[in-house]
Amino acid sequence: MLRVGLTGGLGSGKSTVAGMLRELGARVVEADALGRTLMEPGQRVYEEIVRAFGLEVVGADGRLNRARLAELAFQGGRLTELNRIVHPAVIGAQREWMDEVFAADPAAVAVVESALIFEVERDAHARGEKESLLADWKRRIDRVVVVTAPDDVKVARYAARTSPDGSGRGAAEGEARIRLAHQIPDAEKAARADYVIENTGDLAALKARVMEVWERLKAESNKSANKLSLE
Repeated sequence: MLRVGLTGGLGSGKSTVAGMLRELGARVVEADALGRTLMEPGQRVYEEIVRAFGLEVVGADGRLNRARLAELAFQGGRLTELNRIVHPAVIGAQREWMDEVFAADPAAVAVVESALIFEVERDAHARGEKESLLADWKRRIDRVVVVTAPDDVKVARYAARTSPDGSGRGAAEGEARIRLAHQIPDAEKAARADYVIENTGDLAALKARVMEVWERLKAESNKSANKLSLE
């Protein structure tokens, strides 16, 4: 088995890479999807968020108004408060998912797509949680793959995704830059990664690099299944 963290800044294209890895045979889960599930009514995370942020983050349908919550977190200076609620639960859900994957297939490559692998660690240290599971990604991930792209490209991709008709492009670009400011720069992530995939927009080059990394990950997973050293 091999536990892989796939990360990259907003707009880097990590979801595209995740899709390619899934097609090649990896088991993939999105941290955002796990987080959304945990933030549904009836879940403990939902209840904690409502207690902390108040009814103004609850929509008419009883579900969280994610746009308002994001506004309070990123622009209202309460991101650390939100992360303190969400991150431990999401990490726990990731571990449960991986346990299920490996129980079914001990040689699987399990990939968690998450924008915040290094940021979770950084924030845990900032809270003084130096011994917690969140404070050391190496305790829950064997290999980290970082997807990189120039910041201007990331901002343009995010704006195109969130404002496809271009009407709110300026606001979307501003939001993208605010979010990127809270994320660790690519250069720092790449320096700590096991594999780096550059995504500047050349799809053929991206596919070739993903295939190359996949072959390495498969080989490492086979070593683990045969109880050989991954070092």
